[in-house]
Amino acid sequence: MLPDYFDYQNRSRVIAGPGLVSEFGNELPRLGGKRAFIVTDKVVAGLGLLDRVKTSVAAGGLEWAGVFDDVPPNSEFGVVMRAAEACRAAGGDILVAIGGGSVIDTAKGLNVVLSLGGHYVDYQGFGLITRPLGPLVAIPTTAGTGSEVTAYAVIRDDATETKQTIVSNYIAADLAVLDPEVTLTMPPSLTASTGMDALTHAVEAYLSTNWRPISDGLALHACRTIAEWLPKAVDKGDDLEARYNMLVASCEAGMAFSSAMVGVVHAMAHSLGGLFQVPHGLANAVLLAPGMEYNLLAAEARLADLAVAFGLPATGDRARDAVAAIAFVRDLLTRVKLPTRLRDVKVPQDGLARVAEMTILDAAVYTNPREATPEEVLEVLNKAF
Repeated sequence: MLPDYFDYQNRSRVIAGPGLVSEFGNELPRLGGKRAFIVTDKVVAGLGLLDRVKTSVAAGGLEWAGVFDDVPPNSEFGVVMRAAEACRAAGGDILVAIGGGSVIDTAKGLNVVLSLGGHYVDYQGFGLITRPLGPLVAIPTTAGTGSEVTAYAVIRDDATETKQTIVSNYIAADLAVLDPEVTLTMPPSLTASTGMDALTHAVEAYLSTNWRPISDGLALHACRTIAEWLPKAVDKGDDLEARYNMLVASCEAGMAFSSAMVGVVHAMAHSLGGLFQVPHGLANAVLLAPGMEYNLLAAEARLADLAVAFGLPATGDRARDAVAAIAFVRDLLTRVKLPTRLRDVKVPQDGLARVAEMTILDAAVYTNPREATPEEVLEVLNKAF
């Protein structure tokens, strides 16, 4: 059964393969721009990866403008504006983001401000960007957010303690470079939390009321890949095949949810990140199974499909298979040695009511298969505490 109407768009060119961080320079001339400006964080800057990026920039015939390496794990409006000032001062006209989701989202926000002027806050919401921006290359160093190909940038407003989102197909990177070698240094805990973030994207895209056949295919394949390869990537960090598969699955999940959108798990995670600065992947990891359980009443058949994608045997009993999918996610969380309770990630129980109130206002909740109320969300959070 197909929806009466659907659309699907992905504007990013994706290239994937070991060693590409040193070899993507031949792609740069077609993007325009002459002076490359790197956006990253202190951790990535300390790993020696920037020298390899510089090699690619030089091979593409571009000049080196400078580096902004002060992006925090939960980037904020002020960070975007400081990066914009640094890029203008350096004369950068093509952005190269290398890092996790916070870095890439910061580069997206920076690109908006540089291209259109004003402040990041001016462009929050849907459809306020109506023309192409400057060239952007994204090199993810984690396999989780899929931000390199999504139409979203999520940045924290420290004044209101909320996550604010820009939504536009124009903000996705022009070029996404998937190089599994740059993810080899991820510690097991970060590998696990970012992998569960990718899984949450895939699951919620498949459960979304805004699903469409193309996003379904991407989401289901991402679920299958993550179920098989995430434990391997966590257990053996130097497994290049596992790292490669996780990067591709993360990108697929990003393409899926960029089109289909997400649901209540992301809405809760955004609120936890805004209020208590819980890392986004970790928040999603803890809340994915409780969110799936909450949606059982409205999405039993689709949850049963996910059980098959996870590699579980189909019993023919949708209710039983749906419950098995939820159990698989709980077990996976334990297998990759992540916290399973909100208390374990230092969320205070007396803050859960405020999280519930903010969740209902988050745009992600509107495509959840079950219409949520503050009382129901609070019940989910208390169960997860």
